[in-house]
Amino acid sequence: MTTIRQDAWSTDEDLILAEVVLRHIREGSTQLSAFEEVGERLSRTSAACGFRWNSAIRKKYESAIALAKKQRSKGKKAQLDTVEWSEEISEEVIESVPELAKVEEPPMESVPIPNSTLTMDTVLAFLEEYHENTKKQVSEEEVDQLRSENIQLRKELEKVKEEKKIMAEDYRALLSIMDRARKLSI
Repeated sequence: MTTIRQDAWSTDEDLILAEVVLRHIREGSTQLSAFEEVGERLSRTSAACGFRWNSAIRKKYESAIALAKKQRSKGKKAQLDTVEWSEEISEEVIESVPELAKVEEPPMESVPIPNSTLTMDTVLAFLEEYHENTKKQVSEEEVDQLRSENIQLRKELEKVKEEKKIMAEDYRALLSIMDRARKLSI
């Protein structure tokens, strides 16, 4: 069992942390896995590494982070090349995944479709925008459903109130009939 260090961070440890995190960014890995790797190397917890990165180191390396992200996207472009976007591909994907076929499409003016090539960055941007649009649609649909349910419940409440009123009148009439019957029997 290794002991977990709790002493102050040295400049060398900060450099190791930055180097590993930037490498993970370039490779397309997560920062969490970078923090775990650094934690093992420096005998610190991954949480401590993450806290150090976010509180002190990340600000110093913003330009290096941007460069690493560019290198990552260039690497992905080289690996994936580019995919020609066509209606046949999108329809095949939708038909192959039943959950996608059930989802209602957002209005077309809010969905930009690239003309010639499709990169991973544009796909991610498209999916984020699509997700936001569907969240708005779902919430509007839920509001409409709740409104109709509210109207229905109000109608039922009015009906129950009317029935209660009729029952109260019938009860009073029954009591008066019983009262007359008691008087006649005496």
